[in-house]
Amino acid sequence: MAESPEEVAVLVQRVVKDIRNAFQRNPYMKELILSGTLNPLKDLHLGKLALTKFPKSPETWIHRRWVLQQLIQENSLPSLMTKGNLGAVPVERIHQLVQEEMNVCSEAAGRYPSNYNAWSHRIWVVQHLGKLTVKILLDELSSTKYWVSMHVSDHSGFHYRQFLLKSLTGRTVTDNNTLVQNQMVHEQKEESSAGAEAACTEEQSVDLPHHLEKELELCTELIDTYPGHETLWCHRRHVFYLQHRLSNKLPLLTQAMDVDGLNESGAKQGYTQETKRLKRAVMQDSLGLEMEYRFIDNVLSTCRDVDQARFAAAYRKWLVTFLDQ
Repeated sequence: MAESPEEVAVLVQRVVKDIRNAFQRNPYMKELILSGTLNPLKDLHLGKLALTKFPKSPETWIHRRWVLQQLIQENSLPSLMTKGNLGAVPVERIHQLVQEEMNVCSEAAGRYPSNYNAWSHRIWVVQHLGKLTVKILLDELSSTKYWVSMHVSDHSGFHYRQFLLKSLTGRTVTDNNTLVQNQMVHEQKEESSAGAEAACTEEQSVDLPHHLEKELELCTELIDTYPGHETLWCHRRHVFYLQHRLSNKLPLLTQAMDVDGLNESGAKQGYTQETKRLKRAVMQDSLGLEMEYRFIDNVLSTCRDVDQARFAAAYRKWLVTFLDQ
């Protein structure tokens, strides 16, 4: 006699619970993988199944990171791929692992509100599998935009975007500083070679002020659409802080370029354009502050939500305190 849908649901729940319990016994599962008895890719699949029922299970997430570490080890990855008949080169396989993990994290975050375990795992993946590359940071910034727009009270999702923006800011400023040093040395080389270097630099550049501006626009849209959510105002503070920090760093690079004579008439066109962009930083910072005050005044004069007015007033007070430091 066939089981009823209710009996099948109970059976599935019991199986998933048994899988979750297995992950809690980490030493046993690790022994199976290290001995070659259990394929780590199949173990990841089992973990994904367990997370559908227990999306916040810390033991499952911790074990999952251990398995991923085994997969990305330099010596183990090729042999594991051969054993699993995957046939992909290591770089491609790592990229595929990143995408699979992002999907797992998204599903778990959707099943449990403020699932910090899932978002922390996603950060770990970006750091250890994605190596904080600019491409992955930008891709993640784009792919999570819709999710946070649908979960405006979930601070964990916005905290993840803050991590992305902060990582992108640090990575881009560091790269720009390295490029400045490289071009100072490169001035001593032939003009043709310098032109090729400038073209390569332009292709690798990232318009970070633009991305921060777009993030503020997203905050504005969500605050206007969903008034009274403190998470959105907290996120706005972080974005403004990154804008202010970036604008204070870029002029320092401009001064270094001026001292070293990179703004003379003989400088390459690509370098001159970069210098002009850096010099605009102070003006953009002042303009950004003026726009923030204008935004706050607009909210206070039009909103009818008590919490919205309180958050706007607190944000104004924070701006004054922050800029006086």
